[in-house]
Amino acid sequence: MKIKVLIIDDSALIRSILSEIIRAESDMEVVGVAPDPLVARELIKQCNPDVLTLDVEMPKMDGLDFLEKLMRLRPMPVIMVSSLTERGSEITMRALELGAVDFVTKPKLSIQSGMLEYAHIITDKIRAASKAKIRARPVATSAVGAHATSVLPSVRNPLISSEKLIIVGASTGGTEAIKNFLSQMPSDCPGILITQHMPEGFTKSFAKRLDGLCKISVSEAEGGERILPGHAYIAPGHSHLLLARSGANYVTEINDGPPVNRHRPSVDVLFRSAAKFAGKNAVGVILTGMGKDGAEGMLEMKNAGAFNFAQDEASCVVFGMPREAIAVGAVNEIAPLNELPHRVLQYLDQHGSRALRV
Repeated sequence: MKIKVLIIDDSALIRSILSEIIRAESDMEVVGVAPDPLVARELIKQCNPDVLTLDVEMPKMDGLDFLEKLMRLRPMPVIMVSSLTERGSEITMRALELGAVDFVTKPKLSIQSGMLEYAHIITDKIRAASKAKIRARPVATSAVGAHATSVLPSVRNPLISSEKLIIVGASTGGTEAIKNFLSQMPSDCPGILITQHMPEGFTKSFAKRLDGLCKISVSEAEGGERILPGHAYIAPGHSHLLLARSGANYVTEINDGPPVNRHRPSVDVLFRSAAKFAGKNAVGVILTGMGKDGAEGMLEMKNAGAFNFAQDEASCVVFGMPREAIAVGAVNEIAPLNELPHRVLQYLDQHGSRALRV
């Protein structure tokens, strides 16, 4: 059975390019194209698509307005098509909060050749979206309104916050999972390093959005920063994020090396650096995402003495990365997303006082 895709975009060029990319794949087909959401509404009824691609900015009805209504009335997998601009990234972050599974970007220059160059990324995202768990949800009117999780109590042993680290990796569905995880963290939690698969220009908006929602400070990593308790550092979309040492301190390192598992930033790169420099002082967390990035790196963390958690299948948008990490034996404990922050801090409180230094 082929994956049925409906393309919604006011640009005839984008509709044509996406159609060409999708029709080249043997396991998917274009069942319709629409220049705006009003036409799309009728095509959804007629074609019953498995996945929508949706432009962010369109005439007659804004993409976000359409997405909000769709996720309330007929939830289905949606991939946003976003522009590589600051406004585009902010709108895309909001779309992910409203329930979009993932997004792809329009290149700033040479749109046709640029999109065709990463056709495999687009089709991989469509395949992942077709398997995603989509749930009907009451939609909050603002990002602040969507923030309803409670902050967990402070860490009992202050040494834990200064000596331990939490290392997080995620992909498809990860922006909301990371928001859920970080928003429960108390202001004195251990330093947190995060790799989320996301292109350049979007990670800064993502970090800024989280910083306004969380008790802890959240920023895009710049490289060379001392890793402090109550702070989370997100890998920039253009580079790998690694853990390093500077004397007695943990610091961030930014590396523009080649993609790993077709990703830069790569979760495996972060996890392997944590295995090397933090060992048993690290706690690994692997969240929702397609593919296997992070599985081997998390196994290296476990072999170096780290304790690792994976998000469970029921709460994942796509149970790919956690499944692969579990399959290779890299995971110590599996938990639902809403319980992970408590489980991580509980583990640190119970075990963190033992041999704090490597």
